[in-house]
Amino acid sequence: MVTNEGETIQRALLEELRQRRISRRRFIQNTIAAGLSVAGVGVLAGCGAPAAAPAAPAAPAATTAAAGAPAAPTAAAAASTRPLTPTFYDWIDNLHPSIKTVVNPKFPGLNFQIAPTQGFDIARFVAEGKAGQSTWDIYVGMTPFIEMSSLIQAGVIEPWDPYLPAGLVDDLIPAIRDECTVNGKLYSWPFLLDVIIEAQNNRLISAAGLPDKIPADWDEYLANAKTVIDKNAAKYGCTFDAHGWRSLVPITHSISTKCYYNLAGDTTGVPLFDFTSDPAVQALQIMKQMVDLSSANALQPGATDAGVNQTPDEIAFAAETVPYYIKYENAPLRMAEKWKDPAAFRMGALPKAKGGEGSTAFWTTGACLFKYGQNKAKAAEYLKALVYEPAIWKDSIAGSAAGHPGQLPPYKSIYDAWKATPPDWLTKQTWVPLVRGQLDVAKAIPNHAFGLQQFVIGQPLWEAYLKGDEKDPKKAMQAAKDAVVAEIKKAGCCGIS
Repeated sequence: MVTNEGETIQRALLEELRQRRISRRRFIQNTIAAGLSVAGVGVLAGCGAPAAAPAAPAAPAATTAAAGAPAAPTAAAAASTRPLTPTFYDWIDNLHPSIKTVVNPKFPGLNFQIAPTQGFDIARFVAEGKAGQSTWDIYVGMTPFIEMSSLIQAGVIEPWDPYLPAGLVDDLIPAIRDECTVNGKLYSWPFLLDVIIEAQNNRLISAAGLPDKIPADWDEYLANAKTVIDKNAAKYGCTFDAHGWRSLVPITHSISTKCYYNLAGDTTGVPLFDFTSDPAVQALQIMKQMVDLSSANALQPGATDAGVNQTPDEIAFAAETVPYYIKYENAPLRMAEKWKDPAAFRMGALPKAKGGEGSTAFWTTGACLFKYGQNKAKAAEYLKALVYEPAIWKDSIAGSAAGHPGQLPPYKSIYDAWKATPPDWLTKQTWVPLVRGQLDVAKAIPNHAFGLQQFVIGQPLWEAYLKGDEKDPKKAMQAAKDAVVAEIKKAGCCGIS
């Protein structure tokens, strides 16, 4: 369910105050600046200094500029007195050690921080933006379809265009450039690429007498998964991540990407996922067959990060209880590292329906530029060093002591350089061109304010069919669509009332 924005902001501020990450004075300043009530704040006395009037917000940055000229800086940027302060989603820091060991040392005095964003929570960013300020200069961890539109609409972030190095936009893979662009402006500087693919454990497949082959379509995939169970080669036949953007959407795209619609009255012009479209209903029916071949807990949320991560599918694949797996490439790569024989790992394109489009879903995780941050030109210098650092991509693709995330670069020039002179560490990673090739047909989820929430809202309703509580997949999907529309209207989002 989507909560009122004011309630979300106030809860986030209260949590920051309780954990003493902001003073009582800052809490009241931010609450007033966000247009919220401070009634009842007295019960929190003793947490900081007496309240004072809020500071005037800094002037917003210009959103347009002449070609090649930097936009006029915000008041905060013009009077920068602090070091460059990036904040990262914690998993990025955990899985990519070269950020701290190779990139950060190139920037003396860097104030590197971990973001308060568990489960894609951006309330702290919104609260600070409402108050005309930002603790950080950039946030590395934004996924366009998840939070970018909300951050833009809240006036928290601004385009990167005035600060981008020459040629960077043209170096982006076209589908990624489109994903990160709104109204002709680049709001996300992409860093890490994930694509939904098929992965498998060939030790279990061989035990079932099946060939070393990536299934070409869903019929073959499901038949093979059933054979594995029938031959007692593994406990389960296949698995997947139950979150809609990781399963329902890519499976739908494999059938057809003509599965989006514009909600009447939505002034953004950005389409929503059409749960009632024929390819989406067909995808749900494929998922029902997969559920029947999966573990009993396949639909349960994950154990960490507000249910988003450490999901049952990852645990099953790591434990070698299932041979066939659908998810973004870094999940099976990391899980296969735990096997007795990691050489049994295979990865390839997502299966498609016979006669289907053969697409999939992808997204990038990148950086946004806070409107009220500082050091904006320096932030661009830092990000250029980050996204083109060879050590980052070696660790990601070949693996390191931190793990094997397998996330790929979004930049054409990097692939061109590898093709001309392949690094030694790349030659064994035969999956890289297979996953990169999926981008030629893959589609990103459109950047609607409800881009993520539509799947959170709809999941319990479409799962009624997966669990057998609703026998008609079309009714389950209609209920999901209706619930999303109701929440959008309730929130007064996108010009709809």
